[in-house]
Amino acid sequence: MVTTETEAIIFDLGGVLINLDYQLTSKAFIDLGLTDFDATYSQLQQTDLFDRFETGAISSFHFINRLLDQLPQGTSGNKVVHAWNAMILDFPEDRLKWLLEIKKHFRIFLLSNTNTLHMEAVRRSLEKTVGHQRLEDYFEHVYLSCEMGLRKPDPAIFSRVCQEQGLNPATTVFIDDSPQHVAGAATIGLQAIHLKPGETVQSLFS
Repeated sequence: MVTTETEAIIFDLGGVLINLDYQLTSKAFIDLGLTDFDATYSQLQQTDLFDRFETGAISSFHFINRLLDQLPQGTSGNKVVHAWNAMILDFPEDRLKWLLEIKKHFRIFLLSNTNTLHMEAVRRSLEKTVGHQRLEDYFEHVYLSCEMGLRKPDPAIFSRVCQEQGLNPATTVFIDDSPQHVAGAATIGLQAIHLKPGETVQSLFS
């Protein structure tokens, strides 16, 4: 939990601040004709396609074409993008207002495993909620894996954030909904919190 000793907070994005539903992307690809989406996803995961996309090693064009290889001939790239982004839902407005409030009391940062396509969808979702796309307004700094060339749970990504921002891990809280990311953060001494299903990030501060 956040304590009186906490000086800084590093937030994950998806599933912590913005709502996600991974099943919507699975369903969208199945509707496009990829009936064994889960098996294909696992196979492509093992070939590190997603890791390379989320660390900026490959372009969105390359990523889309690799997915098109798995789909019926004639499927458009736009439909692939729509399916891939289907998981991105809404920013609850009260959560965004809450972020602006706690920013007055803590140094707050964003650290997300993400990719260029998802970030375009995230910014559109933000605009739909508050009328602008400036995610940076809510944080001292926004760190994205696709810009850093690193992904959680690699301890190096947490070390880099702390070094660049002069953060003391002992007084810095990290909040994520993926247990493996929480474990990675804990290895460098961050006060790592796993946001469990059904919990809201605001409840950790009550």
